Amino acid sequence: MKPVVLLIGRLPGVIGGIAQQLQDLPVEWLGAHNREEVIRQIEAEPKIVCAIMGAGLDDAIRGELVGVIASRRADIPIHLKERSSGPDGLAPFVRRIVEGTVLARASA
Repeated sequence: MKPVVLLIGRLPGVIGGIAQQLQDLPVEWLGAHNREEVIRQIEAEPKIVCAIMGAGLDDAIRGELVGVIASRRADIPIHLKERSSGPDGLAPFVRRIVEGTVLARASA
């Protein structure tokens, strides 16, 4: 069973582009871009092992989404990408998180 990673950010780029770039990773990708989608995904999929949020969303929205996830699923670690690496930095950031925590935990 593959771990499930929730990618949050501007769609379709976040889920489509990133998932395609990182298709070599043995994970299942889910995507969300707003509060309603985040709630729907975390309530519908109990196997989410972490949430990774891009930097393209406004800080107020990012903060709200962190609160939504934490209040409904305290078991989901939340990783927020920094802005300095720009949009091209999202795929390497996601890869580091998935390889360093998700897959390392799954193989332990």
